[in-house]
Amino acid sequence: MIIMNLKLNNFLVFRDFEINMSYPKKIVGSSIPNEHLLFKPNFRYKKLIILMGANATGKTALGRILMGILNFINKKEYGAIVGLIEDRAKEASFEMDFVVEKEMLFRINATIAPLTKDNYESNDIFVTVKSVKILANDNYERCASRFETKKFSHNDNYIVELEKIPTLTWMFEYPFASEGKQKVIKPVEDTLYQMYLKAVLHALDPRITDVVKIPEAEGTYMILRKNNAIIMENGALKSPEKLSSGTQEGIGVANVLAAMKLHACSFYYCDEKFSHIHSEIEKAFLSLLVELLGPNEQLFFTTHNSDVLEMDFPSHSYAFMRRDEYTENSISCVYASDYIKKNDVSLKSAIENDIFSATPDVTEIFSILQM
Repeated sequence: MIIMNLKLNNFLVFRDFEINMSYPKKIVGSSIPNEHLLFKPNFRYKKLIILMGANATGKTALGRILMGILNFINKKEYGAIVGLIEDRAKEASFEMDFVVEKEMLFRINATIAPLTKDNYESNDIFVTVKSVKILANDNYERCASRFETKKFSHNDNYIVELEKIPTLTWMFEYPFASEGKQKVIKPVEDTLYQMYLKAVLHALDPRITDVVKIPEAEGTYMILRKNNAIIMENGALKSPEKLSSGTQEGIGVANVLAAMKLHACSFYYCDEKFSHIHSEIEKAFLSLLVELLGPNEQLFFTTHNSDVLEMDFPSHSYAFMRRDEYTENSISCVYASDYIKKNDVSLKSAIENDIFSATPDVTEIFSILQM
C-alpha cells in the first residue's frame, strides 16, 4: 500500500488538513532509487516522508489517525475512527487516495455525522470507495482526475463499500513507553528477529553480548549482558530499568527491520523511535531503513533531529508540520521542495532561518525567568 494523498477534518488536531505524497518530476541521481510504481515510471510517489516539527504539531497524531483509518478499512469497525473525532458535535471527514496493487488507485471518502445521541451508530457513517486503473503512462494527478469523470456504483452500507478494498498491510512503531506501559511485540519471523535484535541492541549498548531465544516459552528471549541477563516476553522486559530508554527502543526497531527485510508490509510509520538515541546512530538506522525499502513500499519517519536534514535524501522527502496560532491553532504541512532545492540551500540552514515557519517559539521558556 502506498498513500498518495490524505485529507482530514475534525480528527484530533487536524482541521481542513491535507498532505500529498506525489512529486512532479524524476530526480536525476537520487539517493532513493525507483520512487515510482513498479513498471510505471511516471507514477511517482515519495517512498520516504520525514516528518519534522515542534512538539504538539501532529506528527504522532497523524500516525494514530492513519492507523485508525487502516483498521477501519480492514476490520470494517467504525470504532477505530470515531474515537479520534475531536468535536463530536460537528461532522468529521477524511479522504485518502492510495495504491494497493500496482494496477489500481483507490479513493475512500468517509463522513461521520455529528453525534446527536449517546453513541455513534452505523447509519452515522457514510463511506464511498472508488477505484481506477493506473494506465501505463499515468502520473498520480492524471489518474486521480478520473475519479471526477467516471461513474461509480455505491452502496449505502459502509461495510459493503469497504469490501471493495483488498486487505491492507502496514506496520506502526511508536516510542516504547509512549503510553506509559510496555507493549506486546510479535516478531514477524523469529529467527530473523532474533538476529536483528542482537545486532540492534549491541549497537545501542555494546555491553549486550547475545540474544537467546527460550524455546520452552513462546515469544520469550534472554538478552545477555556481560554481568547479567534480562528476560523479554513478547517485547515486554521483566527488568526494564536494566536497559536505557534508547536501548529499549531497539526492540521495536529490530522488528521493523525484520519486516522490511521480508517485505512483510508495504507501509511503515516509524514515530520518534530514536529520541533517546545518539544522532549518528539515528542517521545510520534511517539509512538502513531506506535501503531495505522495496518496490511499491513507503516509509513515514518522524524525528526532532535536525542532523537528519543533512542526509543525502531528495528535498521532497522532508515535510514540516506547523501550527498556525492565528487560525485556531490549525495544523498544516509544508514541503521543503516547495521552498528550496537541496543543492541550492542546505535544509538545516533553512530550518535555522525558519524559512518553513516550523521552528518552535522559545520566548515563553525564557519568560519564566521574569516570574
